[in-house]
Amino acid sequence: MSGKNARSRNISDKFCDLVEENLQKDANDKMRAMIIESLRELTANVLHYYQGELSEELPGLLDLTVFLKMSTEQEEILRGLVGLGKFSKSAKCSAVSLHPCLKDIQNIKDKNRDIVVEKIGSIMRGIDIKVGAKAKFIYNLLCLSEAAGEKVLVFSRYVRFLIFLEMLVVREKGWVPEMHIFSMTGESTPDQRDKAVERFNQSPDAKVFFGSIKACGEGISLVGALRVVILDVHENPSVMRQAIGRAFRPGQSKMVYCYRLVAADSPEEEDHNTAFRKEWVSKMWFESNDLCGNDDFELASVDVSESGDRFLDNEALRQDIKSLYKR
Repeated sequence: MSGKNARSRNISDKFCDLVEENLQKDANDKMRAMIIESLRELTANVLHYYQGELSEELPGLLDLTVFLKMSTEQEEILRGLVGLGKFSKSAKCSAVSLHPCLKDIQNIKDKNRDIVVEKIGSIMRGIDIKVGAKAKFIYNLLCLSEAAGEKVLVFSRYVRFLIFLEMLVVREKGWVPEMHIFSMTGESTPDQRDKAVERFNQSPDAKVFFGSIKACGEGISLVGALRVVILDVHENPSVMRQAIGRAFRPGQSKMVYCYRLVAADSPEEEDHNTAFRKEWVSKMWFESNDLCGNDDFELASVDVSESGDRFLDNEALRQDIKSLYKR
């Protein structure tokens, strides 16, 4: 590399580092907005953004971020995560926030599904759903959805969490896989995927679809569902939007309700804040104009009683909600 190119590369790297440093700061949103406005002007002739047209054609989307209070048992385990690396802390926090019995689930090294199912079965023997905030929320949501004749999608980054939930639902409600329960992971064959999607959308017996958030990509249409649960925080906000788009897409004829679950007062809050900052920067860069300012892209705090979701009038579903936000 020539000296001129090296200097140019060095200046470019320093510029990018400076921009990133200022955008990641928690304080001074006005400064961040000014930086983004300058970047948008610099890249106006280079970057082109298509927002899409489907939103106005659909009945509507209520996109809620639900901060759940952890049980005493969950809080105790989460306090012990101090000192773990970022990845280990995030994975263990996600497991414990679902149910404390999963605190050591990452120690299961086998990849064979049958062995994993057997070990999860032994872990969850005799557990109390009530001490797992996210597990309890999902269970209560499924009960309400069943009574209302609605179907539910549950997405997670971790396949083992989906296996746990499927086994829990089979145990507690007696639902049958491939009749009431459907699933999709990276190991599903194209034929298995097609059959699961078709039967879930078409069968009146279908209740819930458990999907790996990576496996359920753009081509998957699950418009049979009206309720979507994002079980854990993904660092890439576009991945979560794609998951919601499995139900909120052309072909959907009814209102869609989404619940992004976050463990309150846990490391997951930091993951959520990081993901939301990325989402905020993207929206400010590509969607901001003279008619909307910073506040249009912030999360709006909502009183649970005024959420617009009749399910949240149910005491069993709302009792662990610490705070609620709407996009």
